[in-house]
Amino acid sequence: MAVGEEGETGRVRRPSSKKTVKKTARKTSTGRAGSRTSETKRAVRRVSAPRAMRYAAEQLQELLGRAPESVSALKPTEGGWQADVEVLELERIPGTTSVMASYRVTLDEEGELQAYERTRRYTRGQIDPRG
Repeated sequence: MAVGEEGETGRVRRPSSKKTVKKTARKTSTGRAGSRTSETKRAVRRVSAPRAMRYAAEQLQELLGRAPESVSALKPTEGGWQADVEVLELERIPGTTSVMASYRVTLDEEGELQAYERTRRYTRGQIDPRG
């Protein structure tokens, strides 16, 4: 049925108004720009805390060649995350005399390792005097 013709139901098809077309065009272009903005935000979005913990342990293991025992601390920073990772450095018998190390790992917002440093060494059975 062409514009202005009467169909079987007796209704006349009228052309849509220009205002409707403009509104639709605006919505579409805003929608596209909005999705680009949200894609950009997603690209620089900070990783979640569980992922940051996992990334800190995995990347430190790659560098040290030793499997981390645990992540004992995690806190967000301005540029990403800071984690304290406990690593078995020297296994001894009995296990309470094994040498452990605590490493401070700095990650960027996307979870990439930026820096790490060993902050302390201790025996597994040692009680932390700091509390």
